[in-house]
Amino acid sequence: MGGVVALALLVNLVELACTAGLPAVYTQVLAMRDLPPWRYYAYLALYNVAYMLDDAVMLGVAVVTLSQRKLQERAGRWLKLLSGGVMLTLGLLLLLWPRALLF
Repeated sequence: MGGVVALALLVNLVELACTAGLPAVYTQVLAMRDLPPWRYYAYLALYNVAYMLDDAVMLGVAVVTLSQRKLQERAGRWLKLLSGGVMLTLGLLLLLWPRALLF
C-alpha cells in the first residue's frame, strides 16, 4: 500500500511539472493580484490540493476495488497483452506519425 501511494505521489509530481498551461495562467493571475507572500503560497497550495484530489479519489477507488477482487492469471495475461499493444501503438506512432499525437 505504501508503494502504491509513493508511486501515485511521484506520478502526480511529474504530471504537475508537465501540465504547464493552467498553472502558468493561475500563477500569472495571482502575481497580478499583488498578494502578500503567505497568501500567494496558500493559494498555490490550494491549487495543488484541488489538482491532485481527483487522482487521489481514483487511487482510492482502485485500491479498494483491487483489494476486494484478486486478478486471475488469465486476466493478468490479457491485461499485459492489452497494455503491450497500447505501448507498441504509441511507439509506432511516435516513430512513424508523431503529428497524430498532437492535440
